[in-house]
Amino acid sequence: MPNADELLVAMCAMVESEQSNQMSLTVVVGGAVITGRLAPEAVWRERVSEVLRDSDRLGPFADVFTFDRREDRPDRGEVPTHLHFHLARILQGTLGIPETGGMYRVAIKDVSAWTVGDFSYSDK
Repeated sequence: MPNADELLVAMCAMVESEQSNQMSLTVVVGGAVITGRLAPEAVWRERVSEVLRDSDRLGPFADVFTFDRREDRPDRGEVPTHLHFHLARILQGTLGIPETGGMYRVAIKDVSAWTVGDFSYSDK
C-alpha cells in the first residue's frame, strides 16, 4: 500500500490481532478531524450490522456487514487497509458529531495526520 504510514498500519494490525477496542486515535482525513477508538474490523462489522438490523428501513443491509469478504483471501495475515472507529466523532468547532459517537471506516492511505488519543472540545 503506497503512501500508508507504517506506524499507523502497525497500530491497526495490533488492534486487529489483539481484538482490542481500547486504542484511542485522532486522524485528519480530507480536512476533517475524526476522533474515537479503534475496533477490530470483525467487531466493527458486527456492531454496524446490529444497528442496521434494528432499523425498519435499513434492516436489509445488515447482511452486507456480516458477510466476511476476507474469506476468499489466501493470506489472512494481510496488512490492514482501513481504520475502523467506534464511539467516534467528527470534530467541527466546539461540537463532536454525532454527540454520542458513531461508526466510521477510514482508508489508512487517506490519513494525512494522526495522533494517539481522543479529543473533545468544551465551551467551559
